[in-house]
Parts: sequence; structure tokens; C-alpha cells
Amino acid sequence: MPGLADTTIRLLGQDPLAGRLPTADQLRVAEILDGAGFGYLEVSGGGCFDSAVRRGVESPWERIRALKSRTKTPLGLALRGRFLVGSRPADDDFVRRFIASAAANGIDVFRLHDPLNDVSNLREAAAAVAEAGAEFEAGLVYSPGRTGETTALVEQARELPSLGASRVLLHDPTGSLQPHRARELVTGLREATGLQTGIYCQGAAGNALAAAVEAARAGADLIACAVYPIALSLHRVSGEALAEALNGLGLECNVDVAALWHASDVVDEFIGDEPVTPLAPRIAVRAAEFDLPAGVVAGLDRNLRAQGQPDRLDEVIEELVRIREEVGWPPLASPIGQFLGSQALLNVLSASRYSVIVDEVRALVEGKLGTPPGPIDPIVRRAAALTSDPDSEETAAPPLDAVREQAEGMAASEEELLLLGLFGDETEPLLRAIRGRSTGEERLGAGGVDQARAERIRELVRIVQESGIGEVTIEEAGMRVSVRSFEDAPAAQPGVPLVAPDDLPPPLPTPTNGLVRVEAPMVGTFYRAPAPGAPPFVEEGMPVAQGQTLCILEAMKLMNEVKSDVEGIVRAIHVENAAPVEFGQLLFELEPVDGLPAL
Repeated sequence: MPGLADTTIRLLGQDPLAGRLPTADQLRVAEILDGAGFGYLEVSGGGCFDSAVRRGVESPWERIRALKSRTKTPLGLALRGRFLVGSRPADDDFVRRFIASAAANGIDVFRLHDPLNDVSNLREAAAAVAEAGAEFEAGLVYSPGRTGETTALVEQARELPSLGASRVLLHDPTGSLQPHRARELVTGLREATGLQTGIYCQGAAGNALAAAVEAARAGADLIACAVYPIALSLHRVSGEALAEALNGLGLECNVDVAALWHASDVVDEFIGDEPVTPLAPRIAVRAAEFDLPAGVVAGLDRNLRAQGQPDRLDEVIEELVRIREEVGWPPLASPIGQFLGSQALLNVLSASRYSVIVDEVRALVEGKLGTPPGPIDPIVRRAAALTSDPDSEETAAPPLDAVREQAEGMAASEEELLLLGLFGDETEPLLRAIRGRSTGEERLGAGGVDQARAERIRELVRIVQESGIGEVTIEEAGMRVSVRSFEDAPAAQPGVPLVAPDDLPPPLPTPTNGLVRVEAPMVGTFYRAPAPGAPPFVEEGMPVAQGQTLCILEAMKLMNEVKSDVEGIVRAIHVENAAPVEFGQLLFELEPVDGLPAL
């Protein structure tokens, strides 16, 4: 009888969904899922920490604590071995202290996988999980290479019982795990280790659901899933569909499907009418054909478009596959896939292979990240040695004591020091925002919002949206707030227009240059960055994804993110930072990646 682990909350906290649901509604979803009968709720991971740091609004630690205070189901955290939640490996002391902080904040289950499938890299983290009294579930990455991975994965798994793992989890980041291979691996991993087995998979065309069902039939006791709108958007396994399929096969999973549909309704309120950053069929097809993570292929495509060379995607993909073979067939789980993708771009765009080597790829070749499954090409080793630069950026996270010395009072706790060590200077805007909240400073990104007043404003908006009233105005404590509907609302007297036709404003001009206009949806103050001193959300010439934040408009101390409706390139920014803007004022012009304006 398999159990299910839900990943909805984690996926809502990372790109491309980060920021789509307000925190209060994410907590409401968690409370619904809490009563659904899951083995645990996986609520955070590397993508969540990365998104939280870049957005600079909410600490990822605060998010975990808030979820813990509202749920009784065990909470899970996905970690990338020595990389933890970042892209730089950390030393043993750093790993121990990170896991201790995560457990203290409410994490009960740690899903640990090494991006290279080098199980020795999990040893210190596994010991730290045991010391914290939490559960250690060992992940192995399925990323087909020379042999289809079965033999190599089973051999790596034999070491896991000695590390204290309670379960072996097969993790498929590329969507390439076929049902017959899932059965073969679940059976082989269980026989090799004597441990329970589970599966985390994804993929379009129903592949993930088929693999999950076949794994359950082979004896997997844990399967990861997400509620339907999330699964549909991100090509994951739908909890509703999986539970009904298992029940139909007599493999009851004891999950309340009605509760999952309830949670889906809440999520649907926010993303039901807005497509998530689209994965173009061209990208999805190439990812499936070459067994690559779709996110890596989409990232390559965005970079090539920014360089004005979108027609070279196939060339870069072929180079990525070649590089992977040359550096020992490592799996393409994050962050290894991103490292190799960057090297492929350099090799193709410079028309010279390995004349410049990405620091992280050099670290991989030199064995600083662990041992890849296969041998490394001697020519690549030689190229790495010849291009070595002693002044190049350090690829490992600094020791925590060194971070403390350099923080200069920026971090107020060990968990904030951990963020600084993993993400460096990118963390400072977030920490300034946290300081601003604690001191009550009213500054952009500091969260200095009267929450009761903000909730009353939201209630006014709901009244206008749901009742058809044209405008509502309230005055309180010297503040006057008007909420006006700009849609066609029913008039107070049927048949009598609210505005005479001659008084209607002229329609906004239709752009003729192929660019998409991004206009102010409200009156407010325009801010290009999440906090004072932080990098701007976007710059001219920068590629943006659909749903990516372009700026913030502050209105009545509410911070409203303005997001892109298209995937494209920022061609013009028409407003200065901190300038007041009017409703409908032009803020940005974007060039869609397909060269056509959005309809």
C-alpha cells in the first residue's frame, strides 16, 4: 500500500510559480493538504531558497516556520547533498549547521541527493540529519547516460544503509524514466539495499503518471505528487489522478481526494486563468529527445535569444551532450545541468572549445565536486589545467566563521549567516528587508504595511469585483481610499450609461513596432528593485519569462508586483526609479521572443 508525499507547497515557492499565490493563501493550501493523509509535505528546497533570495521579500526560514505552525503532517526539505540549497558545495561544518537550523525551524524529513550520484558526498549530511533526530531519505538521480543508469544506480545504492537512510528515492529530473525502467529500478534498489523505495518523477505525455503507477505495482511505498493545476502546469504527477488510479488497482493510498480538489480550487483562483511560463513545444520536444531537463533547454534558448542567435539551439544542445560525455556522464540535476549548459554556450558562441572554462566545470573536472559516474576525457583535464586562473571565483561556499567575519553586522542569526554563505551578496537586499520589518522602517521591500488596513483594502477590491459597483470610497484616520472598476459594470439605472460616449477617453494607440506595452495597472510609485540598493528586477536588453516580475508599484503602502505577460526581451524602460506613475502610463516595452505582439 503506497503512501503519497505532496510537493505542492515547494513548487509554489519556486520559479516559475514563486509569488503567484500570496503567502496567506499558500498557508491555506497547506492547511487543507495537512488533513488529506499524506506521508509528508515537501515544503522547500533549493528552488525555494533561490527564489526567496532573489525576490528579497520573505525569508525562506520564515516560510518554513509559518508552515510548521499551521500543520501537523511532517514537513520535508529537498537538499542537493553538499550543495544544500545553493550552487556551491559547502564544508562539513557548514552542512551540519544548515541541517540543524532546518530541523530547528520545523523540517522532519530530509530528502538528500548528490547531483553527481556520488553517495560519499551524503555522508556528513546524513550524520547531521541523524543528530537532529530527523528522517533521512536518500535520493538517487536517474539521468540516462551510457547504460540507462540501472547498474550504476544499484551499485551506488548499496552504500546507503550504512549512512542511516530510511528509504531510497528514485529522482527523475529529466522526465525520461519509462514505466518498465521504473519497475526494474524499484525492484533492484529494494533488493540491493533492503530499504523501502520511493519515486519522484516528472514528464509530459502521461509518462510520469505511468512510471509512478508501475513503480507502485513493483512495491514502491512512497510516490511524490502535486495537486492538479500544479501538476498540469509543470508536468508533474497529479495527486488526484494518482490516488484514483491506485485505488482502482487495489493499491489504496488512503489520501482524501476531495481534499486535494479543494486545494486545487484555491490554487486555481490565482493561476487558473493565467498560463504559467509556457514551455514551447519546440523546447519540450528537444528536452525529451535528448533526455535533458526542460528547464536547462529553456535557459539555453533564452540566452541564445538574448545574444541574437536563437537559431543555434540545436547546435548548443549537441555540444551539451558531448560535454556531458567528456566530463564523466554526470546526471543533469541542478546545479550540474546549469554548469554544463553554460559551458556549451561558451564553446559554441566562442567557436573554440574550452578556450574559456566555466569555474564550476573546472571544479568538476578537478574532482572538487565529487566523483562522476564515468571517466573524464584526458584532453578536457589538460584544458582545465592550462586555463586555470588562481584569481578565478571560488566555487565553494566559504566557511561559516569567515562569513561571520565578513558580514559586518548584516546577519542577525545563524540562519541568516547560512544564507549569506550560500548566496553571497545576492542575500543582502533580503536581509535589509528583514531588518526594515524588525525596526518598523517604512521602506520598499521592508514589509512595513499595516496588515489590518491592507486587508480592508483587499476587501474593498473584492466588493467592487464581485458586486459590479463602479466605485467605493472610504475615509479613515486621515486616509482616503477609492477603489474603482475599469471594466464594464452595470449601471445604477438600467439602460443609462455611466459615461456619455463623447466623454470616453480615446483608446490607447496600438503599437506598430511589434513591441508589447506594459502599462501601470494603478496609480502609485514605481520601483525597479525589491529594496533600496538591490539590483533592478530587469535591465534593458535582458530576457524575461512570462510571469517574471518587472517592477513594483507602491500604492497605499501595498507593494504590487507588475509581471510580464509574455516571454521576451526588455527593449525600453520609460520610468525612472521612485517616480510617481498614473494609471495606464507606459512603463516598459517588450519584444516577444516570437517577434509578434501578444494578443
